[in-house]
Amino acid sequence: MSTLSGINASSVLVLGATGKTGRRVTDLLGPAARPASRSASTRFDWSAPDTWEPALAGTTAVYVVPPENPLLLNDFVRVAVKAGVTRLVLLSMRGAPDDDPFESAIKESGAEWTILRPTWFMQNFDEDIFAGPVQQGELAVPAGQGVHPFIDVVDIAEVAVAALTQPGHHGETYDLSGPEALSFAEVLARIVAVTGSPVLYADIAPEEFAAGMRGLGYPDEIADLVTMLLVRIRTGEEAHLSDGVQRVLGREPRTFADYLGSSKFA
Repeated sequence: MSTLSGINASSVLVLGATGKTGRRVTDLLGPAARPASRSASTRFDWSAPDTWEPALAGTTAVYVVPPENPLLLNDFVRVAVKAGVTRLVLLSMRGAPDDDPFESAIKESGAEWTILRPTWFMQNFDEDIFAGPVQQGELAVPAGQGVHPFIDVVDIAEVAVAALTQPGHHGETYDLSGPEALSFAEVLARIVAVTGSPVLYADIAPEEFAAGMRGLGYPDEIADLVTMLLVRIRTGEEAHLSDGVQRVLGREPRTFADYLGSSKFA
């Protein structure tokens, strides 16, 4: 990674700065970062367009964690480019179609752009969607015995910072994965080996999982999307490795053991 020399203070707007990738991008950028969220000192709210322009003032690059509505992203991109932003790095997801409306908004912006398409995050097991069930001793998802190369978000953040601050990444779409494909049962076994607390894995029907997400308050579109992505693991569509981390950082991705050593499980 670069030393960020020559990058002006607060010149990179980091959206979703309290999230899993945004926090780490902010930390890596240091003074160059302008972290923004609904609760940050630089307020940014996708549902309040009047917060966009003040957050963008004086910035030249943006790390974009997109909203749920691609139309909002289209509007934001126009405001950003008009404000002087010349580089956009989008957090997308593996399996996004080439005509994905979120990616299209970035590609058609007129600014330099880079797309990041990571796999499922390792940190989902201790910071997000799977953390509660793991703590309670049972994780039930419709993934069968399918395997997936989960990625450490530290790798995503380092790739994002390279794309935000270094030349040579314009027009690139980077598929990012970890170095090995693991089943959910294997992941939980590795977590149990560290914590000593048993966690059962249950393979459940997609309909049951989606209904459970709705019961927890997730919108229908999110419940359906997450379920679809887990079913892709079940069917083997998500087993392959990607080389984006190696291409950008010149090293192998962090392993699940690396993640466990720095996680809340350690």
